Amino acid sequence: MYQQQDRDLRKAEKSKAERSAPVATLLVRTKIPGGRLTSPQFLAHLDLCDELGSGTLRITTRQDLQIHGVKKTNVGEAVRRINAAGLTTFGACGDVARNVMCCPAPHRQDPVHEQMQQMAERLTAHFLPHSRAYEEIWLGGSAPNAPPSIDNSQHGEEPLYGETYLPRKFKMALGLPGDNCVDIYSQDLGLLAICEDLNVVGYNVLVGGGLGSTPGNSKTFPSLARPLAFVAPEQVVAVATAIVRVFRDFGNRSDRKLARLKYLLADWGLERFRTQVEAYFGSPLPPPRSESVWKVDHHLGWHDQGDGRWFYGLNVENGRIHDHDGRHLKSALREICGAWQPGVYLTPQQSILLSDVAIEHRSAVEDVLRRNGVPLDAAVSSVRRWSMACVALPTCPLALAEAERALPGVLDALESELERLQLSDAEFSVRMTGCSNSCARPWLADVGLVGRRPSVYAVYLGGRLLGNRLGRLYKDFVPLGEIVATLVPVLTRYARERQPGETLGDFCDRTATGDAPQQRSR
Repeated sequence: MYQQQDRDLRKAEKSKAERSAPVATLLVRTKIPGGRLTSPQFLAHLDLCDELGSGTLRITTRQDLQIHGVKKTNVGEAVRRINAAGLTTFGACGDVARNVMCCPAPHRQDPVHEQMQQMAERLTAHFLPHSRAYEEIWLGGSAPNAPPSIDNSQHGEEPLYGETYLPRKFKMALGLPGDNCVDIYSQDLGLLAICEDLNVVGYNVLVGGGLGSTPGNSKTFPSLARPLAFVAPEQVVAVATAIVRVFRDFGNRSDRKLARLKYLLADWGLERFRTQVEAYFGSPLPPPRSESVWKVDHHLGWHDQGDGRWFYGLNVENGRIHDHDGRHLKSALREICGAWQPGVYLTPQQSILLSDVAIEHRSAVEDVLRRNGVPLDAAVSSVRRWSMACVALPTCPLALAEAERALPGVLDALESELERLQLSDAEFSVRMTGCSNSCARPWLADVGLVGRRPSVYAVYLGGRLLGNRLGRLYKDFVPLGEIVATLVPVLTRYARERQPGETLGDFCDRTATGDAPQQRSR
């Protein structure tokens, strides 16, 4: 959980006395490995956001759920009810391994996705802290309904985290060469599944990704994860543990701005890092396989699961689930989950997959969405379905500019220009963040928008949907109202000069549009 203030209300306060005593609330985050939960668990969160929060629920870019606006007096009840639903907030924040991401698509015709999900859950269980403080403080000393990953037997020192935990947070994800929806190159530890005959035979281990930076601090920079080794499924937990131990023991503990794994990689180089990981693991690691990512899927619309049932990918703009302006998304999801009890899968693009829908119920699900003013997949433009924004204002204390509340208006204007240029069907990503911490991963987007100060942004071009290239700075300090006008000359040139099948990001990279990326390595 994080303490927050509504900065809109703070700005509107009149007297100095009022400003000195702002009303604080908390963001409560549920940790959901791979974004997989049940309809009752999802409905429990909708109830909590209505009864104890601000009335809205948010899907994060790491497949978590967040309830905003929880008063301090209600935090205990919120945590207890989340645990009673069989989920937990434990390990969703702090200097620990964060939520383990995984491709959420519930394809039943092959075992690969289930194998990956099970690995995500194994990693989650292994890297949860063993302290009993959480259950003692919040759950009365026991957690009978909590996930089985919480080990109540440990009373002494943390077996992995020790007394000081990690230098900073540590992020992990599992992805596929044919579907990099988790942005595996942005992770401290990425596991790229290598499959043969519909079976995961091992994982390419990628290390050192991370996109956050600090304006004006040249020592900070975004970085893509690099291939380290290939490991068999039964070796994953042990190798991941060795990597985390290296980070724990050698990561920068004197400057939190330089405390991520990517900076240790930059200082040491990959070979020295590999040597230390092998020393902790206990044996040499084989080189990575030649496979790399070649496709990404947003999973929206109807898909045959392969078992006689279907799943529906529903676009949730910027991950915000609420009823507003004639679009009653929260009400629609409450009705669908209550009536048909689908599985609920949260995507890394902040959308929802509703699984296990019988073919005879497909039209009824669509009717519920239409009746509540929720656009069906066919009505969502290509640029909007690939877009993403962080929370930013008014609740994030780090935000310098708007993101979630500003991006829809930017996309409205951009859609008009794309239609005029006959680019409406072009697939490219637009991601906006309120600061350079980059929670919505704008560095990887075809068009990245990063807040620099109120209503002013840096525009980056040349990332790509595949998520394996950093964008270049195209123009800095662009006012919000001028973002689309700034992009129009680039889009016009792209419409005229692009090669067959060339994406916007690839075009900008080929034509060297903007300054060189800032990634550093040795």
